[in-house]
Amino acid sequence: MKLPFILAKRFVAGETFNETVPKIKALNEKNIKVTLDLLGENVKDRNTADQTVVEYVGLLNDIHDAGLKSTISIKLTMLGLDIDEEYCRDNLNKLLDEARRLESFVRIDMEGSDYTQQTVDIFKDAFKRYGKHVGIVIQAYLHRSKSDIDELAELGADVRLCKGAYGEPERVALQNMPAIREAFKEYAKVLFDKTTYPRIATHDDELVEWVKSYTTENNIGKARFEFQMLYGLREDTMEQMTRDGFNTRVYVPYGTMWFPYFKRRLLERKENVWFVLSTMFKK
Repeated sequence: MKLPFILAKRFVAGETFNETVPKIKALNEKNIKVTLDLLGENVKDRNTADQTVVEYVGLLNDIHDAGLKSTISIKLTMLGLDIDEEYCRDNLNKLLDEARRLESFVRIDMEGSDYTQQTVDIFKDAFKRYGKHVGIVIQAYLHRSKSDIDELAELGADVRLCKGAYGEPERVALQNMPAIREAFKEYAKVLFDKTTYPRIATHDDELVEWVKSYTTENNIGKARFEFQMLYGLREDTMEQMTRDGFNTRVYVPYGTMWFPYFKRRLLERKENVWFVLSTMFKK
C-alpha cells in the first residue's frame, strides 16, 4: 500500500524540488540556512544510481540558479555503495566536481553502522581532493566515534555532530541517553578545539544550553559554529537562536522516497507519533 504523503508532511517539505523551494525561501528570509536532502537510500542497480547522480547535479544547479542559501546532503548508498565501492567513489567525484565548480558544498550523511568505515574512508579521500566542498556526519552514540572524531578533527574536516538516528545494538552503540549526551559533549569539545566551524546538530535542550555555556566560557564566538535542526522540529527555537545571533541551519528533506526517513522520525519521540495522528484528519 502506498502511504499518503500527508502523513510525512510534518517532517518532509515536499515530494518535488519545486514544492520545496517556497519553504527554503521562507527559512532563508529568517536568516536560517538550509541543507537540502533528496531522500532515498540503498540503491541496488546502476541505472538508478546513475540517475541519482544526474538528479543531485541538477539539484546543485537548481539551488544555485534560484539563489538559495542551501547546500545538499547525500547518502553514499544512493550513489551505489551497495553495488560497488569504486563505482560509488566515481559517482561521488562527479557530484563533487560540480559542487566545486559552483562553489557549493556536499555533506556525506552517515548511515547505519554497517557503512560507517566505508563512509569515513570515502570521505577522507574526497576531503583530500575537494577540501572545503565536502563534509561528513559523525554519530555520537557509536562506540567508535571517539577515534573517528579525533582523526577527522586532526584533518580539519567539516563535521556535523549528531546523537545518532539508527537502531544499533549495545555492542556497537551507547544505549543510555545520559551516556550519549556525555559523549556528544566530549566530541563537541574536540571539534571546537581543533576545527574551524563545527556543526552542532541537536534538538536536545540540555545539549543546546551546554553548547551556549561552553562556548561563552571558552570565548568561542557565535560566528565560529552552527546549530542545526531538522525540518518540522523546534522551529520557534531556531528562529529565536537566529535572532540571538547564532548561525543556524535546517535540514530540509524532500522526495518521493520519504518513508524510511519518516519512520526514523516517528521512532525518535512518541510526541512525533501523536502529532501525525492528530493532524491526519485536519483539513
